[in-house]
Amino acid sequence: MTTPCILAGLFVSQRSLLYPASDRRTTAAEAGLTGFQDLVLTTSDGERLVAWWKPPQPGKALILYFHGNGGSLWNGRLRAQALTETGRGLLMISYRGYSGSTGSPTETGLHTDARTAYDWVRQSYETSRLVAYGESLGTGVAVRLASEQPLSGLILDAPYTSTADVASLTYWYVPVSWLMLDQFRSVDIIPQVRAPILILHGTQDRTIPFAFGERLYAAASEPKRFIRIEGGSHSRNLEQGGTVLSH
Repeated sequence: MTTPCILAGLFVSQRSLLYPASDRRTTAAEAGLTGFQDLVLTTSDGERLVAWWKPPQPGKALILYFHGNGGSLWNGRLRAQALTETGRGLLMISYRGYSGSTGSPTETGLHTDARTAYDWVRQSYETSRLVAYGESLGTGVAVRLASEQPLSGLILDAPYTSTADVASLTYWYVPVSWLMLDQFRSVDIIPQVRAPILILHGTQDRTIPFAFGERLYAAASEPKRFIRIEGGSHSRNLEQGGTVLSH
């Protein structure tokens, strides 16, 4: 039987568990990235977000990248390089409370951060080449953005149905759906997305089960595509997915 003390402890600490933010700030130059600029974007509620930016070549897509819960710009450096090799542009933000950005992360706050990034690129670029890419926790951020703003595509890398569903796998003895503040209920929101959707998920994902990606795909509207990464783990779907993003 779960004691009140355990429930209280989990409730109080839940955001530190969901958002294990690193405070390491890294410039694009320190990460060895060429052609990138360091940006600081100011949100509507006054937070300052550290970001890396590389503009697209003419006719190429522009990717808004939203990292996972334990991610950082530094951890995303190899992906930043890979995603821009063929001339695509990239804006990779560090959420509030992460890697030099001010504030503390919450679901509402991360959605505000995503909208800030979107509004910034929309000042100069049309939505016809704008793609949101969400990784792990960032898939919920990307789904929400795509449900509210026009995009030309949505890529979800190791997505979940909701963070409450993921948490329930570990804290099965706790009424997670009652206690969890930030649930990122992508499965309820994704039917509203009208942009083409691509989902990548590894069959051996030990963090977010493959079945969660399948359930999210089933809830999504057409056009959509699901890439099954046979034997794939949680964090290397882009690398193991081959040339699916080569254009």
